[in-house]
Amino acid sequence: MRDERLEKLADVLVKYSTGVKAGDDVCISAEDCALPFIQAVARAAVRAGGIVRYFVDMPNVDAMIVKEGNDTQIAQPNFRFGECAKSDVWISAWGSDNVKTFQNVDSEKLKMRRLANQQNRKIYSKRMGEGSLKWCGTQFPTNGDAQNAGMSLEEYEDFVYQAGFLDAENPVEKWKEIESYQQKWVEYLNTKKQLHIISKDTDITVNICGRKWINCCGKENFPDGEIFTSPVENDINGYITFSYPSIINGHEFEEVKLVVKQGKIIEASCKNEQKQKDLLSYIDTDEGSRYFGEVAIGTNYGIQKHTKNILFDEKIGGSIHMAIGEAFQEAGGKNESAIHWDMINDMKQQGEIYADGQLFYKNGHFIEEVLY
Repeated sequence: MRDERLEKLADVLVKYSTGVKAGDDVCISAEDCALPFIQAVARAAVRAGGIVRYFVDMPNVDAMIVKEGNDTQIAQPNFRFGECAKSDVWISAWGSDNVKTFQNVDSEKLKMRRLANQQNRKIYSKRMGEGSLKWCGTQFPTNGDAQNAGMSLEEYEDFVYQAGFLDAENPVEKWKEIESYQQKWVEYLNTKKQLHIISKDTDITVNICGRKWINCCGKENFPDGEIFTSPVENDINGYITFSYPSIINGHEFEEVKLVVKQGKIIEASCKNEQKQKDLLSYIDTDEGSRYFGEVAIGTNYGIQKHTKNILFDEKIGGSIHMAIGEAFQEAGGKNESAIHWDMINDMKQQGEIYADGQLFYKNGHFIEEVLY
């Protein structure tokens, strides 16, 4: 039996998020447990006239290759990533039967796997930046992700679909309202040169001069709800401690603290010292991974629960996040890396953000009076 919300999600992704038109080369990708997603999106894309190709990821096979393969076998670029990055439209879903598949894989082997995909990521970033690739990533609810979030599958399905307003009669209208509201703050920040972010164990300045803020309203992530930019790479100074667990490849790092000088991470630590080696493995992926590719403010106040899923967690209303590694060319970013790792900080208590010395955000909310 089809879930009407999944069919509605597919329709929104094809018609609103990516605007598939007749003749578009449309790639659809997801893990093997998300076949209903692939089928639903393929149906919607075909009806829109798209030329559909689909790719099914098998994490257990990938993990086996990394665990048992030699260096040559491990260091192979991801064919799916390469093909999708060259398409007109790429619609993908996260969702896994087991989010810990890579947790016990050697960190240096995973690093080798990431570096093998560097060229594909460059193509993806370039085409995203110039607008020749329309991409949107979303979530397909699975038992694995539901368990990781501390919910039943039914509860998680409700959480996922409600976060995208798919329970509303017209989800697109809701996202257009969000776009209109966020655009006011995008225009405000586009006139500023520096952010000063203060919260618990955090005091950091970020140069945003000449960079473009992006209004995220369901067109590249779904659900959405953030505004972001790529900061000036060599002009970030101070320290930041991320209050939420920083998660990547099944690894969880609590209370990651980064000390930054002239844009470069010069110190990195986390609560569990036994995980320090793994943390540094990601931070030292390549030359660009010690620099930042993003600074952002989460605006989706319909998301308040941390579910260990970056798609939702980075959008939490009342949070900010910064990402190490790959920058966004569409925002003016120049940093290149094989990694883009978002880390999130709660701003609802002791949180302040100043733009060129003006307080415009306090305790998890924009200060509306600043605009008038």
